[in-house]
Amino acid sequence: MRAFVLPDFERLPTLADIPTPEAGPGEVLVRVRASSLNGFDLSVAADRLRGMMEYRFPVVLGKDFAGTVAAVGADATRFAVGDPVFGVVMKPELGDGAFSEYLAVAEGYGITRMPEGLDVHQAGALGLAGAAAWDSVEAVAPAAGEAILISGASGGVGAIAVQLAAARGATVIGTAKPGEESAFVRDLGAGHVVDYTDDLAKQVRAIRPGGVEAVIHLAGDAPQLADLLVPGGRFASTLGVGSDQLGGRDVRATAVMANPEAATLDRLAADVVAGTRGKLAAPSPSRMRTREDSMPVLAIVGAGPGMGLAIAKTPDAIALLYWELHTQRDKIEKVFTPSGGEQLIS
Repeated sequence: MRAFVLPDFERLPTLADIPTPEAGPGEVLVRVRASSLNGFDLSVAADRLRGMMEYRFPVVLGKDFAGTVAAVGADATRFAVGDPVFGVVMKPELGDGAFSEYLAVAEGYGITRMPEGLDVHQAGALGLAGAAAWDSVEAVAPAAGEAILISGASGGVGAIAVQLAAARGATVIGTAKPGEESAFVRDLGAGHVVDYTDDLAKQVRAIRPGGVEAVIHLAGDAPQLADLLVPGGRFASTLGVGSDQLGGRDVRATAVMANPEAATLDRLAADVVAGTRGKLAAPSPSRMRTREDSMPVLAIVGAGPGMGLAIAKTPDAIALLYWELHTQRDKIEKVFTPSGGEQLIS
């Protein structure tokens, strides 16, 4: 099968033909139709996880996946061949990934059935970012009327976190650049948007002089953000910041690791399908872009700057997508990679 792999520590990611995996005991084989590129994948490709996780070369990149069950292994009873599924690759080592035509994953964790009404491309970008956003909001549990500052509100995780916090009735203050980014975050449900390139503390204090009750740290300076909390405020970080990194400040800090259990994936999918105000908006295809030779390769998608995505129409476009993302990470958040050269956008 065709896959986008990191061959070893000395070489750059590349397309390769590798054996198609088989579903082992308790596993299902998924034919991947959509996948999204996250910061985690860039870290894997850049060797940043060397010494923290085992690399089993060639390492297939890609955490998020959506597709259909192609085969079931022994003792696997949760899914049947043909079931639409989505989820996140959650293996203790790096080796199997979603930037491939087929993927074998355990049926018990990090996968769930894709409900009717959930677009496969939305599902392929929902798992990791959605779980991180869900767990971050749960960690600080903003109540109705409380103020929550979300630093990195225009990114993939932040855009979902804004909606989840606003649905709880909290007053959301999101960070974004003025203009299109700011309008995007406000449209997601943020009551206020502050410019992170300016004096952040001054702007937040002008809105909540006494401080905010909660902070979600997806970007920016953690201690500076923690200083904007009320005494005893709640702080959640997806960047590994806990109490030890906050210098004894009077805050309750949680370092969040995304936990894409089936119950969380089901809740996120249900909210996307509901699609009503207070529920979850997810990216969807919008406009096509072509290479100089007019061969359709990428489709830029999404409702705004933070949810910009790219869809590859053939496996061989994965390499082009990766390198575009690698060099323009501030402009494109995620990448979709369908299998089999399917025509996804007319």
